[in-house]
Amino acid sequence: MKKLRIYIDTSVIGGCFDPEFKIWSEALIEDFRQRRYVPVLSAVTAAEIDPAPAVVKRLHQQLLALPAEEVAVTDEALLLVEGYMKHNVLGTRFYNDMLHIAIATVAEVDVLVSWNFRHIVRLDKIRLFNAVNLEHGYKTLLIYSPREVISYGKEE
Repeated sequence: MKKLRIYIDTSVIGGCFDPEFKIWSEALIEDFRQRRYVPVLSAVTAAEIDPAPAVVKRLHQQLLALPAEEVAVTDEALLLVEGYMKHNVLGTRFYNDMLHIAIATVAEVDVLVSWNFRHIVRLDKIRLFNAVNLEHGYKTLLIYSPREVISYGKEE
């Protein structure tokens, strides 16, 4: 069976060092290490991690060293962000949040995982992002927190 390709945004990596999110972020990272899922990372994540503490940077590098997939910021993704902005899904201040969604959509990942409940993992925003995705000819994107995606250590 094909392994799920899971796009993780910066909040998941940083979540490993936050008491509120540590358990589930670490469980998802362990799923990647155990090769249950394929981590998908982007240049946006790398740029957001650049000013982070060394431990966060190290974890990011460890993820990249796994059989991980790196996806680029493409013209298609930038056009999709313009669509999100045109439909006022989020304000321009949250450009990177929209870019994460667009990159994951264009890359046709199986799911995007985030702890960003304000702008990403929120039903009304997910519906708006997906309406624009469909309008632009893309499939809908599943968006969850790590809590709903981790394997709980079980091989399926």
